[in-house]
Amino acid sequence: MTKTNNNYGRFLLLWAGEFISSIGGGLTSFGLGLYIFQKTGSAADMGLLTLLGFLPALILKVPAGVLADRYDRRLLMMIGDGLSGLGVLFILICMLQGEAALWQIYLGTTISSVFSALLEPSYTATITDLLTKEQYSKANGLVSMAGSSRYIFSPIIAGFLLAVSDIKLILIIDICTFFLTVVAAAVVRAGIKQSIKKEPEPFFKSMKEGWTAVVSRKGLVVLVVISSLICLFMGVFQVLGEPFVLSFSDSKTLGIVETAAASGMLVTSILLGIRGIKKNFVRALWIGLAVSGVGMAMFAVFENPVLICSFGFLFFAAIPFANNSLDYLVRTNIPAELQGRAWAFLGFISQLGYVVAYSLSGVTADFIGRTTGKGVGPGSAITVIISGICLVIVAVIMAGIKPIRELEQSAAEQPAPEQQEMEVSHEMV
Repeated sequence: MTKTNNNYGRFLLLWAGEFISSIGGGLTSFGLGLYIFQKTGSAADMGLLTLLGFLPALILKVPAGVLADRYDRRLLMMIGDGLSGLGVLFILICMLQGEAALWQIYLGTTISSVFSALLEPSYTATITDLLTKEQYSKANGLVSMAGSSRYIFSPIIAGFLLAVSDIKLILIIDICTFFLTVVAAAVVRAGIKQSIKKEPEPFFKSMKEGWTAVVSRKGLVVLVVISSLICLFMGVFQVLGEPFVLSFSDSKTLGIVETAAASGMLVTSILLGIRGIKKNFVRALWIGLAVSGVGMAMFAVFENPVLICSFGFLFFAAIPFANNSLDYLVRTNIPAELQGRAWAFLGFISQLGYVVAYSLSGVTADFIGRTTGKGVGPGSAITVIISGICLVIVAVIMAGIKPIRELEQSAAEQPAPEQQEMEVSHEMV
């Protein structure tokens, strides 16, 4: 597929669909998390919801990445986005018949996660399909902003909706967003002329090639291992930030805090979307992570909404710099035709840290709360503070690792990926 400047418009359409979908998913995540916490008062139960919404997609990430390199990526996005709405629909039906049991919410969340596994590798690889090397950094700023919309807009919207209605309205809105994203992917697909592979490679051979693309570069291996630790610490914050705030405030305050804090990501994502990062990607990566760690640790020190918003803003504002730099270092060191499966392996390994965080952080917070006799709020605070400090330490260590610095040098020496011919199969399984 030949890349042109016109493809940036197609990218923007695809991005807009994912932006809306992210808001819808954030509404459901906020609403269901609050629903479960109000019923059980347990951080562990909230953590289990997060885990079940994440683990199936992680397990299926690698085979989904292979499919993204073998078949029509836009069609896979349409299938994944469309069918993932079935899980939300199942939860809605259960709630229309009365209060949904925990197992029903967990099952619906799992169903949604299974189908959404098709989306991420295809979406990430499609960005490489559409854009030139010079457009990556600017585009990744917008992608980061779309991902942050579930933290920026969803909480305050959900808080307002829950004040005038109940969670069923939130689920209905989320289901509607799936249709918009499917339409956006369909329009982009129709505007791209694709070459067809006559005979796709064997499935497991494709998986092996993706793994080889990752392990052939020592810097990528080191980077993905460190990324797993980073995901661990950030995952703790994702799970325990809400129980900490809810321990001394209400859902309306929580929505305001989350939106105000996450607006930091919006500010820097817009900045990166306009200007991008031109050089010193490794420096931007470790400094961004270190600042995020400071913001995370200080977030849980005070039970003051203003201070919490301020340090939460700092945490989120630094994340796009780290994400943008990490994305560039990986994307420019992997051949374009291997992007889907390679990203799947990278994502799978690095995001194992989230699995650990989602599995243990709630249990840890509940245990500390019971042991100290102060409850789940202080237990969550202690766990978050420790994780923030650990993130700072890992970030500083990363700055001195030579193989990671060599990735940036290698990226500068590589020919632009747009010079390579791309082949995307038009067949389906």
